[in-house]
Amino acid sequence: MIGIFDSGIGGLTVVRAIMDQLPGYDMIYFGDTARTPYGTKSSRTVIDYALENTEFLIQQGAKIIIMACNTASSVAFEALQQKFDLPIFEVITPAVELALKTTRKSAIGVIGTRATVNSGIYEKKINARNPDVRVHSAACPLLVPLVEEGWLKKPETRMIVKKYLHPLKVRQIDTLILGCTHYPVLKPIIQEKIGKRVQVISSSTAVADQVRGFLASSPEIEAQLSKNSESRFYVSDLTPQFEKTARFVIRQPIRLQNVSK
Repeated sequence: MIGIFDSGIGGLTVVRAIMDQLPGYDMIYFGDTARTPYGTKSSRTVIDYALENTEFLIQQGAKIIIMACNTASSVAFEALQQKFDLPIFEVITPAVELALKTTRKSAIGVIGTRATVNSGIYEKKINARNPDVRVHSAACPLLVPLVEEGWLKKPETRMIVKKYLHPLKVRQIDTLILGCTHYPVLKPIIQEKIGKRVQVISSSTAVADQVRGFLASSPEIEAQLSKNSESRFYVSDLTPQFEKTARFVIRQPIRLQNVSK
């Protein structure tokens, strides 16, 4: 199975992208809804959570792991690689590579949680590949709670998105990385507020494309993955709103199962 975890239900955007690009593959998802958001936590705490989440997915039969959380990807990727002997994917590098291919004016914007933005991970990875690219980042701490609460069409959400994007808009970026897997749920609003001339990059679709390419070139790993079009969805706290938002993201009926962490 393909194992995917996130700080909440936003990582279901990665599940949806995997379903689109790798139809039929079995998946297991864990959303740590009881401890969301990770973006306000210390690096040590996020690493501990990521290790626990990965252990759970492996116990459930996962053969590869996707960290569908930019915050965890920015601080915990190396810790997971050191502890676990199986393929592990993070969502930052694929988004960086796609953004560099996309930008025309070498002006890239990044939005993410405070932890992701403060880590400077996107700037480091982008400038390591091309030091001439200007990177402008903005922390958007309210967006994850808005998605988790299902405030997807509220006027308040539109105003908050506009305020967060204003500093990037005046910098005249031509490419914007959604540095959190919750954010694609708000992509129509984000695209409207940042302007139609800006290309919006989703880390969810970027990592799905990377996993598809990896499996195509790694038949020994691909052969270990079951393909019965079955997926299981677990969360560490379950509310009716989580279920409603999850169905909206996946675009099909799903059942969330509550497990304590």
